[in-house]
Amino acid sequence: MKKVKTHYVCQECGAESVKWLGRCPSCGEYGTMIEEVVTQSEPVPTLDGAAREPMQLNQIVLKKEPRFSSGSEEFNRVLGGGILPGELFLVGGDPGIGKSTLLLQTAHKISQTDHTVLYVTGEESMQQVKLRAMRIGSLHDGLYVLADTSIDQIEKQVKRLRPLFVVIDSIQTMYAAELPSAPGSIQQVRTCTMRLLTIAKELSIAICIVGHVTKDGAIAGPRLLEHMVDAVLYFEGDRHHRYRVLRAVKNRFGSADEIGVFDMRSDGLCDVLSPSAMFLAERSIATPGSTVVASLEGSRPVLVEIQALVSPTHFPSPRRMASGLDYNRVTLLMAVLEKRVGLYLQNFDAYVNVAGGLKIDEPAVDLGVAVAIASSFRDHAVATGTVFAGEVGLTGEVRAIARLDARLSEAKKLGFVRMIAPVSNLSKSLDGKGIEVVGVATLQEAIAATLGRN
Repeated sequence: MKKVKTHYVCQECGAESVKWLGRCPSCGEYGTMIEEVVTQSEPVPTLDGAAREPMQLNQIVLKKEPRFSSGSEEFNRVLGGGILPGELFLVGGDPGIGKSTLLLQTAHKISQTDHTVLYVTGEESMQQVKLRAMRIGSLHDGLYVLADTSIDQIEKQVKRLRPLFVVIDSIQTMYAAELPSAPGSIQQVRTCTMRLLTIAKELSIAICIVGHVTKDGAIAGPRLLEHMVDAVLYFEGDRHHRYRVLRAVKNRFGSADEIGVFDMRSDGLCDVLSPSAMFLAERSIATPGSTVVASLEGSRPVLVEIQALVSPTHFPSPRRMASGLDYNRVTLLMAVLEKRVGLYLQNFDAYVNVAGGLKIDEPAVDLGVAVAIASSFRDHAVATGTVFAGEVGLTGEVRAIARLDARLSEAKKLGFVRMIAPVSNLSKSLDGKGIEVVGVATLQEAIAATLGRN
């Protein structure tokens, strides 16, 4: 009798080992090494069974397949202008954040354009999907629902219906019958995604797959999954707040780092066409520790409020907290404030927050974060109508940023009258858009221009 060969695969990162390990040597997670049967890998066949031959690059004929609208301006923006036929993209997010609701709405809007759409659910029954569709008003004759987890049956129905758009909710519930491992394992996720990729490219059908996330917020399954798809979108937001952010972290057919903002209501998700106005709607006026920064999310300038609270501590080790910002970046800026500006923060707790729940990783918000901390420390409010943009270096210099004109236009639209920006960005050709632009070369100059020299 032939002995069955097995190996151990980490369910977090996909690392393999010939023996069981309590801790994965690749990602460092405990208890994630699961035994799987070694199967002989076979090439995924084409749908028509024909062999592929190499062609000269300049002899390849391009197919003019225009994008089609998802029915949402925000969704279209994140995808680069709409959905491309033959595109396979991945949407991930925390449980209950609204992924299924967003994609069911998208499927409904596409079906209203007299096209067939297939929604495949592996986690809910057809009745449950219809109840959600009735709640958000997403019923249409062109929208088909399939409750199945077999990739073979899904492929069969896609060939029969030839839909314009397919939603797979979720990839962790799908399985290929030829593999002995359970649904959600590394082998199953990788194989099912490869099968869906073949369907998308061969039949020119746009497919969206929903992916679960780990406790750290990353897409569950092998990292290879994100490399296989054409675009990776993360659905972010606090379940206790009404606003959701769809962020592109990879896009082969558009700009990465684009965001789309949605408002979660009882009847589904609605586009927020002016995120800056939404994030600043409840902003405190003339309050110490509050500044407004002009961030650039993809191609869109977004104005958000930075809030800082600096208070004395009675403990030998002061506490530092950052919400919506990189913690290490905040501590770095505090070190610059101590060394270059002379603010002695070693006996003070510091809490920094991006109002509205948005996560920002652009260096251009450094100047606003540093001034907010200094404002709270001195208990002196920044003048109303002032916005900040600039990167801060370790020597206290304010470095140049990209697309200052776009940030000025957004600030002007929302009624701001003054911008503190890097002096290296100022030029004779710079149009202030009706806003006073104050150029600063160092962080100390920026604080003196907004809070005084005391």
